[in-house]
Order: sequence, then C-alpha cells, then structure tokens
Amino acid sequence: MNRLDSMFIFVTVADAGSLSAAARRLGMPLATVSRKVAELETHLKTRLLHRTTRQLSLTEAGSAYLVACRRILEDIGEAERAATGEYSAPKGELTVTAPVVFGRLHVVPVIAEFLAHYPLITVNLMLTDRVVHLMEEHGDIAVRIGELPDSSLMATRVGTVRRVVCASPAYLSQRGEPMHPADLAGHDCITFEVLESKRAWVFGAGRSQVSVPVQSRLTVNTAEAAIDASALGVGLIRVLSYQVAEAVRHDALRVVLASYESAPLPVSLVHTGQAPLPLKLRAFLDFVAPRLRARMSRLLGETGPV
Repeated sequence: MNRLDSMFIFVTVADAGSLSAAARRLGMPLATVSRKVAELETHLKTRLLHRTTRQLSLTEAGSAYLVACRRILEDIGEAERAATGEYSAPKGELTVTAPVVFGRLHVVPVIAEFLAHYPLITVNLMLTDRVVHLMEEHGDIAVRIGELPDSSLMATRVGTVRRVVCASPAYLSQRGEPMHPADLAGHDCITFEVLESKRAWVFGAGRSQVSVPVQSRLTVNTAEAAIDASALGVGLIRVLSYQVAEAVRHDALRVVLASYESAPLPVSLVHTGQAPLPLKLRAFLDFVAPRLRARMSRLLGETGPV
C-alpha cells in the first residue's frame, strides 16, 4: 500500500463528502477509492469513516487523522517546491479567481502588468461569481467582495464597493426620482438574483435595515444585461458601484437613494496562508494589492465612495 496515495485519497473523500464524489474528482473507479480507504483503515486498525447508504461522516479517529494527513501532504508539497527552486525565484503557475465583472475591469489589467514583470510565472485566471473553495479546487488566491466568514484563510483588504441604485436620466425625467426606498413601490425595476432577491431590496444595516418590495419588470442573469437595460430606460437597477462606474461617469446612469445605501462591502485578496509562502504567491500579493488599491482610490475620486 502506498500510504501517501491512500492519505491523499482519504483527504479527497473527506472533502468531497462521499466516495462516489471523490472518485469523480480523482478520475478513479469507485471500487478503487473504496478499497484504498479500506486498506488504510486496516493498516491503522481503526475505522476512519462512518458509512451509511445516504451519507458519509468522519469518526473521531478519522477527524484527528484527517488533520495529520493534511499537514503531512502540505509539508511534502512545501519540500517539493523548495527542491524545485520555487522559493529562490518567482516561478510556476498561479490559479487566481475573481468575480466576473470586477475581474474583467480590474484584475485582468493588473495581471497583464504582473506577467510582464514576472516572465517565469503563468496565471490561470478563473472569472466566476460563485465562491471558489481554494482548498478543494486547488486555487492559490481569490478576490472576494463582501464580508468574509471566520476561517483559516488570510485576507488582504484592497478597498470597498457600494450597492447602488441607478436609472437612466430619461427614466428619471419621465417617472421622477425616488427620494426614499418606499418610493420604489411606484417604479419599474430590473433585477438579477446574483446580487439579491428579485422581490425585495435591502437598505441600511443592523437595526435600521429595511427590506423593500420591488416591482421587477425585467429579470436578467447578469449585471451587464441589467445595466444595459437600465441605460435604455427600462427601470431602476441595484448593482455594485464598480459595475456602473463608467456609465455614471458618462451620465448614461445616475445614482439615486445614495443616503439609504447599505454599508460598503470590503474587497479582499484571500489565500490559504501556507507557511512559508511560495515566492510566486508573495510576488503576486506584493504586486497586485497596491495596484488594486490604487484603482479603487481612482474610482473613489471619480464617482464618489466605492
């Protein structure tokens, strides 16, 4: 039995939540995955997993062993990176994830600069509006917008963005400007579920938070489509400030209800915090963080708080 292989398979099973899901993730037959875990349990003379027809869970011994396996596998990865010289020069591949629009507008230009400065580093950039689990999906660093849950991830804050309500000048001229969130009852709205509910928009924070029903005349699945429709006079939208910065700058859209906005959302660079930090990741953080902060500051000067 190759114990390291078995450890890796066991960790994958624990992360995936089932033997079949782990088999798909590893590209192995289910029987092989099951046999490897069974061999590991036989070797250790203890059960690592509770198996039922509906779910799989760790035993007490399995939970402790999982922590040890992660540490051992991470130590081996660190030793391999040191042996290949990754800690002596910034080189290798980085997997980076970011929200779609923010990534296109702000991350891509900064990464282009980064690649010009570090010719031995390659970047795999994944733009998606879902939260990517860095450990499970083998990501190195993520751009996250919003409050971060307590976790073992390390975060570097690079700015903030706001949720803003906008409409075209033509729409506001025809229908009037809402002066209070309650006024939205008399307006047409454009919604998309990526940011919040199609049926209500939430304003304020804490005890002053209020949920306001909206009349959705058009529902779309991307912020870009909502912004385009709003610029055509279809109705009000609620999006993130960076998504409409250019439209606001060119007066295609105007921000309304600014005094009722929720608290700004932080923008952070997060990573797993492995130690020592690979030089390619340190180089990326040192290069990208100040440039993203500068871009956020420029938006602040051009369009108000972002």
